Amino acid sequence: MGTRKRKRGCQVYFIGAGPGDPELITVKALKRIREADLVLYTGSLVPKEAVAEAKAGARVMDSSGMTLEEIHEQIRQTVKSGGVVARVHTGDPSLFGAVREQMEMLEREGITYEVVPGVSAAFAAAASARVSFTVPEATQTLIITRAAGKSSVPEKQSLKQLAHHHCSFAIYLSASMAEKVQEELLRGGYSPETIVVVGYRVGWKDEAVWKTRLSRLSKEVTERGIKRQAVFLVLPGQEEMNKRSKLYHPSFSHSFRKDSKD
Repeated sequence: MGTRKRKRGCQVYFIGAGPGDPELITVKALKRIREADLVLYTGSLVPKEAVAEAKAGARVMDSSGMTLEEIHEQIRQTVKSGGVVARVHTGDPSLFGAVREQMEMLEREGITYEVVPGVSAAFAAAASARVSFTVPEATQTLIITRAAGKSSVPEKQSLKQLAHHHCSFAIYLSASMAEKVQEELLRGGYSPETIVVVGYRVGWKDEAVWKTRLSRLSKEVTERGIKRQAVFLVLPGQEEMNKRSKLYHPSFSHSFRKDSKD
């Protein structure tokens, strides 16, 4: 496959708005929103503040109640009239969205587009909780996934199967299935004492981020009445956080620094 060159003067921009905090929108994303003639955002997941800087005269539409075809028609009509569209998604457009389908529809009609990445909820939750997904010599892998629910998950990618890697997880779209998440990870070999960070509506005004243990995940999520818009960060190896990374160790050399022996 050839390398897709960046297209200048695109007609449509798929924008990652971050998890909710307007200050976590990238400079590039904000610029594209300000330039757009049509700003389509998912109001159920993206706060209106995220698109508040749309220019005067721009149409700002909440796509929450629209179908894929209706969204595409709004985009198509705007492009047809010579306008630019900012299609604003929550978090990063590449994760658990319908961006692929939208891009395919644009390509069939020869409409140019670009994707502007955003901060995903998992990383915002990790920052809020002050944790690291990776721990030297303990876990160096992060799996981003979801529990099987209304949308199926291939059996080989079930939490129970993935748990055999014993690495960190960022589990999306599973707030209403906390009990299932807990059971599958325990059956997959995770310790009941494994640290789990729960991030609810990360970046929004009613954000709640807290640490618990895997054995208490379901109970605490249920007690707080959380059924949607939460991400679970499963963090094995946190008890080994005293292990030092080699990157800045005096005895470790690389192309920019010699070790202390030299």
